[in-house]
This record gives sequence, structure tokens and C-alpha cells, in this order.
Amino acid sequence: MVRETGFYDLLGVSPKTSPEEIKKAYRKLALKYHPDKNPSEGEKFKLISQAYEVLSDPKKRDLYDQGGEQAIKEGGMSGGGSPMDIFNMFFGGGGQMQRERKGKNVVHQLSVTLDEMYNGATRKLGLQKNVICEKCDGYGGKKGALEKCSNCKGRGVQIKVQQIGPGMIQQIQSMCTDCQGQGEKFNSKDRCKNCNGRKVERKKKILEVHIDKGMKDGQKIIFNGEGDQEPGLEPGDVIVVLDQKAHAVFKRQDENLIMVMNIKLVEALCGFRKTVETLDNRTLVISSLQGEVVKHNAVKCVQNEGMPIYRDPYEKGQLNIHFQVEFPEKHWLPEHLMFQLERLLPSREDVMITDDMEEVDLTEADGSKQQKNYGGEAYEEDDEGPRSGVQCQTQ
Repeated sequence: MVRETGFYDLLGVSPKTSPEEIKKAYRKLALKYHPDKNPSEGEKFKLISQAYEVLSDPKKRDLYDQGGEQAIKEGGMSGGGSPMDIFNMFFGGGGQMQRERKGKNVVHQLSVTLDEMYNGATRKLGLQKNVICEKCDGYGGKKGALEKCSNCKGRGVQIKVQQIGPGMIQQIQSMCTDCQGQGEKFNSKDRCKNCNGRKVERKKKILEVHIDKGMKDGQKIIFNGEGDQEPGLEPGDVIVVLDQKAHAVFKRQDENLIMVMNIKLVEALCGFRKTVETLDNRTLVISSLQGEVVKHNAVKCVQNEGMPIYRDPYEKGQLNIHFQVEFPEKHWLPEHLMFQLERLLPSREDVMITDDMEEVDLTEADGSKQQKNYGGEAYEEDDEGPRSGVQCQTQ
């Protein structure tokens, strides 16, 4: 029994969710609420990162399930790691040491179709990135003209003091807006006119993203050194995360494809021939053997017609077909012809009826009444006390 569900609620999953689904949920939310994309959602990004840090670790998750967030704190397994560290580790970045010598990575989510993952495709991704200013070579202005920022006294940060109650004050530290946290700046006359002293300029970059056959939802394609440039730092990477769109016919399960095929009762009993359009525009003819009976919810497969195996595209998984048998409506056959149909079908089981048995009418069940009765919430009282049970709808 899970004591608290707060971390699960933050990721939008249930306590029974598998680790893979938790990972997928975090990926979507982290990309949505990342400060680069939503600067006002920093607190939300922090909370979902802390929730993922706990739920992605089997020991921490087990401890959380038993005693909640308090058990995590008491057990010395703090879920308070840096949200950016968690994000970078998840998407292939590094921790604090790497961020000091390398610029931050840029993560893009790219929606792709199942057809593109089956056949392979090339997509063009346009992005805006910072590059070292060509005019000043990343210096920001006239060389030797840098001077200490008068606003922050060279510290790079500003400290504001505000009163939050009687006898209570609060200090708030923020980056100096005059020098952008550098502690020094150029006078307006010495500042580079091209980048306005920012040392970098914004330019558009077109990346060609090659989607190989058999790639999967959530797979990362990394462009090394294509991230934002910053003086004194190695450029970060651009990480493209594939996000598979739902398909109208097929669902994917690892290397297999799954589809539902509706067949009529006559086809289930007497055989059928159906066609299936594949993701590479071929037409497969699916048929049942003579004398074979296809049952409702039966699953059959076609070998080597599933997804291509990543980096071994000539090998494929299997196509699993779930059969749904469509039964005819009532009174579909005139009553005087029923005996002819019965002669062709397997014989029915005869039941011996005795005088002490009761014959009742069979009607359509009322689902709402069934649910209440199963839950023990509805019962009738008479002189003999409560009486409960499944009730059918009477007509």
C-alpha cells in the first residue's frame, strides 16, 4: 500500500506504473517545463525533477512507497538534487564539472511518425543558437577598454533587502542586469556594435536529422558541439529526442507491430481473405486455412513483417494480429430457418429439467446496478435483514 502519491501525481502516473513509463513521463514534462522554454515554470521543473530522482531509483521508490517523503529525508536519501544535474544526466549531459568547461546542452523534441521509423527518413531542424561574435571575436568590445561594473561593484550580483514582517528582513540575490553577471562591462562607445557587448550573436542553424530504420520512441540523436557557443567554453551538444506519433492502424511493441482485424462470424467459421497495407506501401494478403476456426480475441502473427531491427534493418520483428469477431444482431435469421443452421453447427448440450427447478427470464444487465451491488453499496432491507446481489434490469 502506497502511503503518499505526491511524487507520482507530479509526473502524472500511478503508483503501479513501470519504470519505463515513469521515465517517459519525466521526459515529456522536463522538456515542457525546462527554464529555457518556460522561464516562469522554474519551480515546477524543480519539483518534477526531484520526483523523478526518487521514483527512478528502486531503493528510494520503495522507501517512498512505505513512508512517503518523510521517510526519504529520514533515510538520508534526499530527493533534493540539482534539477539541471538530473536533466543533464537523463538527456546525456554531465554534472557540475562538465558544465564548468562545456556549455549547456540544447534538447529538442522531434515528433516523428511510425512510417518514418519504419522506412527511415531525413528531417531538417531549424534552430536559433548563440555563436561567437565575428566582429569582436567574442571579446564584446574594444580590447583593453573593460572596466568594473559600477552597479554591482564587480561582484556580478546584486543584493536587495526587503522587509517581510515586523522585525524580519529578507535578502534576495540576483544577477546584475547591467553587466549580465560578468562583473565588468564596456562603456557604450567602446561596446561592439554587432553584438552590443554580449560577445555572442544569434544565428539560425539548419541540422539534418537522420532517422534510421528501427529507431524507437525516446531515442536520442546527438549533434556534438552544435549547442550555444560561449567564450572560454567548449560548445554544448544539441540532443534531438524522438517522439513517436500514434498511428491509425498499428501499435508498436519493441520490434513487433500490433493491429486489430475485424472479421465477421461467417469468416471466423468458414475462412477469410483480408488485405493489410504495410508501412512501406506493400499489400499483404492474410487468409485462414480451410476448416480453421478463428476465435474472438485470438492472436496470430506474421513473421518478419514487424519493425526493422535498429542497425540490422534486413531483420524484422513480427506482425501480431488481434482478431475481433463481429457477431450478427439478434433476429438476423428468420425463426423457421434456425433449425437448418443448427443442423450444421456442433450439437448443443441437453439439460435435464426437473420439477424442483425454476425457470427465469434472461435480460440485458444494468451495468450501473451491477457496479453498486459488487461494491456492497446498494442493498434492500426487509424483515429478514439486508439482502444483496447482482440484479438484472427488468423490462
